[in-house]
Amino acid sequence: MSKKALTLIMSAVAALLLGSAPAQAQSREISGSVVDFETGETLIGVGISLKGSTTGAITELDGTFKIEVPERNAVLVFSYIGYEEQEIKIEKSEKLLVRMHQKINTLNDAVVVGYGTTARKDLTGSVASVNIADIARTADTNFEESIAGKVAGVSITSNDGQPGSELNIVIRGNNSVTQSNAPLYVIDGFPTEDSMGNVINSDDIESIDILKDASATAIYGARGANGVVLITTKQGKTSKPTFSYKSWYGINQVAKKMDLLTPYEFVRYQLELDPSLSSYYISGEKTLDYYKNAEAIDWQEHAYRNAFVMNHNFSIRGGNKDIRYSVSGLVADQNGTMINSGFKKYQGRAQLTVNLSKSLQFNLNLNYTEHKKYGFVVADNANANYSTSSIMYGLWGYRIVAGAMSQQDLLHELFDNFIDYDQDQRVNPIMTLKNTYNPNCVKTMIANAYLQWKIRDNLVLKVRGGYQKIFQKTETFNNSNTGSGNSRTNAKVNGSVYNHERGYFSNENTLTWKKDIGKNRLTTVVGEAYNLSLYSLNGFYATNIKNEELGIAGLDEGTLTSARTTKTENRLLSFFGRIEYNYDSRYLLTATFRADGSSKFPKGNRWGYFPSVAAAWSFGEEKFMKRLPWLSEGKLRVGYGATGNNRISDYGAMTSLEINSGSGYGGHQGLVPMNLGNDALKWETTYQTNAGIDLSFFGERLALTVDWYYKKTDDLLINATIAPSTGFMNGYKNVGSVSNTGLEFTLKTRNIANRHFLWTTDFNISFNKNKVLALNEGESSMTTVLNWGSYNFTAPYIAMVGQPIALFYGYLYDGLYQTGDFDGAEGSYILKDGIPNNGEARENIKPGHIKYKDINGDGKVDGNDLTVIGNPNPIFTGGFTNYLKYKDFDLNIFFQFSYGNQIMNANRLEFEGATGRKHLNQFATVADRWSPTNTDATIPIAGGGGPKVYTDRIIEDGSYLRLKSLSFGYTLPKRPLKKAHINALRFFVTCQNLFTITKYSGSDPEVSTYQSALTPSFDWSSYPRPRAYTAGFEITF
Repeated sequence: MSKKALTLIMSAVAALLLGSAPAQAQSREISGSVVDFETGETLIGVGISLKGSTTGAITELDGTFKIEVPERNAVLVFSYIGYEEQEIKIEKSEKLLVRMHQKINTLNDAVVVGYGTTARKDLTGSVASVNIADIARTADTNFEESIAGKVAGVSITSNDGQPGSELNIVIRGNNSVTQSNAPLYVIDGFPTEDSMGNVINSDDIESIDILKDASATAIYGARGANGVVLITTKQGKTSKPTFSYKSWYGINQVAKKMDLLTPYEFVRYQLELDPSLSSYYISGEKTLDYYKNAEAIDWQEHAYRNAFVMNHNFSIRGGNKDIRYSVSGLVADQNGTMINSGFKKYQGRAQLTVNLSKSLQFNLNLNYTEHKKYGFVVADNANANYSTSSIMYGLWGYRIVAGAMSQQDLLHELFDNFIDYDQDQRVNPIMTLKNTYNPNCVKTMIANAYLQWKIRDNLVLKVRGGYQKIFQKTETFNNSNTGSGNSRTNAKVNGSVYNHERGYFSNENTLTWKKDIGKNRLTTVVGEAYNLSLYSLNGFYATNIKNEELGIAGLDEGTLTSARTTKTENRLLSFFGRIEYNYDSRYLLTATFRADGSSKFPKGNRWGYFPSVAAAWSFGEEKFMKRLPWLSEGKLRVGYGATGNNRISDYGAMTSLEINSGSGYGGHQGLVPMNLGNDALKWETTYQTNAGIDLSFFGERLALTVDWYYKKTDDLLINATIAPSTGFMNGYKNVGSVSNTGLEFTLKTRNIANRHFLWTTDFNISFNKNKVLALNEGESSMTTVLNWGSYNFTAPYIAMVGQPIALFYGYLYDGLYQTGDFDGAEGSYILKDGIPNNGEARENIKPGHIKYKDINGDGKVDGNDLTVIGNPNPIFTGGFTNYLKYKDFDLNIFFQFSYGNQIMNANRLEFEGATGRKHLNQFATVADRWSPTNTDATIPIAGGGGPKVYTDRIIEDGSYLRLKSLSFGYTLPKRPLKKAHINALRFFVTCQNLFTITKYSGSDPEVSTYQSALTPSFDWSSYPRPRAYTAGFEITF
């Protein structure tokens, strides 16, 4: 249909609706265009009427209009579904540019739910929609980062600030103890359990809807227990081709550096730690006072940099009534704030929709992404059992002065000659960073298509097929100038290459039937789905490489130490259905059922059944509520359902034996028992109850949503450690139960909205209490050991029945021993009777040493005094956004917060004297350590850190309020741009992580370097989080 014909039809409709305009004695023609106030996009089909008359018009495909008005006292009224009505008094015969404001809680907005869409007013479950405009205003390469803190009940955190790192997303608390708590992603109908943050281009996203309660997620059955993130990408439009280009450049800086001891304080500390070290630092003119003016090597300054970042994004979209298309691409380069680290990303996408006939539609989506993360993985847990080999250990602890007995060039030599490498694997951190080679390249291809047949007006069949392939290649080469490949290591120069391949095939067939009978509407969806998941791994590791100049190409000249190959698969077959009943959009009922059969479980337990039911009452639509003009909407919702979790290894239910290079005896290889099978293993099931209320007031200028939920997860899938007497190491069991109870508030307000100025506020806050209801076979508690440094046989976490999944576990700090706690004098101190020890022999304890509480009062501190020392779980989290726009200027300010969570700052164990390592620099706080003249200090004397245990002295308040992002933009007026055939041009600047208000002493309070449900909020050697400044522009033709 031509543009002219469509315009004539729309004008005819307007005439029928508005009637024929009476003749005006004296009139004039007014023309103009109508756009969205926030985005500047043209609005098609806006109704325009002359107030007090029947004269009217409708905007055309390009958003323009013409209307006859009288010479005097003319007022035009603009109305559009989902937008606030606007009146404009006509003063002059000039072209109008009308900016219309969207309502904050548009009831007729389409919300994506499982296998379909529905109007927001007809929702019965808990579904949160992300403000896509907020994502567009940020400068993130990962869209998940952009929505962190913006959706109630959705926790999005990162382990640290390493570029390209995946984020941790948890919806309404952790359900599972040892298995994944990540949500299911559904991209344009294609389900995947892999994180999509680095795969999908933020600017390609049309909508993100997050299904939170069981009534919404049960349609996904076994894969929906952790919530579902539904992403719909932008499709082609019925319009002329539109080309958009967005580009930004910026600088990332380390937001916080750690303060360390000065040369004087460093040497003074070494002499107190061990007086025999005076020969290393004191000689001739190099007295202690000499170091007051000595220049220190600032290792952080050499390791950190102002990192350049850039992003280029383009798209072309258009089409006609039969064919619509969308093509887009992205190039991003993010240098890390630590030298020789960064992240690169290349992405392309193509989408095509073809109306093959009036009843048959074909849709194709293709997405290809390639990204590479490189540089030293600062929080790499693979080498955590050697804490002295971590990079931050070197940056903070490496010697800062040459000393007296050596003129060693510390900055350019790999080893510190003062260090015994057998006890301390510390090497030059700058040389290690510069020589690190460990690219992690991931290529992801997603292809999915559907054929939709409209059998009848109310009966639609959709056949969908999808394929996703992920190829990941990790290379590592440790040359002789690195901590892992130097001449003092057993492996010498070494390297590895590993290839991972994951493939997912999906087929879904759904039949949707709708029937309207008067005010009654019935919608039914039935379907089946089949999913096949494939995984393979191959690679090898070589040591003692002779010709390191060849780099990764020289691995074949080394000693092949290990070669691995793995291939697994699993299948899932599903049948599902949903019935929705709607009476006059007032009384709503939804029921779903899904049956899933998984090959991961034994034959007798392969099938799981997941029902749900939800009801809603839109009391705001009742006649008696219409008497309240201030209430725009009111709806009560309640739902209950069950969802499952099958995220175990593909053959986790089977007994497995392994032959590896380390197995065998006398030159003969043998079988090693690995996993003990379990014929009774079954689904982990989460039962959830949700009750909510949706309210809006004053013409939908204020909207409030409140949800309460209770989740209980039974038959937890736990990869348990097996008794050694069985001969096996591990085995999966269904043991224990966990609950989550929470409250969520979301408030949206349109504070000011007129022709030139808009101010909106979004606020959300979430409360969640996690509780262990039962553990393995009547156990009341379970501890978790971290494989970390000198503490790798100590458990810093405990899970207890009646308490959260994870609590910090250790000894209670009781100050420092004072001279009054001892008999005798200096050099012969003896701990008084009745004064408990600290876990060390009494004769080794001195004034200024650390002291722990003797909880059971037996006169000594030992394992019987271990107790809960902190809670890593926040009381509440959330965020609030203020968006302001005046004419063509816009400002967006977003704060994120967390309150009540604690962090175990393990860095303080090494850098506040607990380990007593020689020649190791310390945090600046150590300058205020205990002494006979500083007895109020909280930091022990040098060497007084006591036994290697965890204590609440290093537990800190992790609460914070962060200015997460601030963006300011200016959009050029449309009229001057038209001559250059430019539809829109906007310039912007953004700042991220500008400041953080927190009591936490570490680099950043958003940290968890050993992240899991059992081990959250542990801070050791984390990559510093950057502060970012960017500037860019976006243009549309």
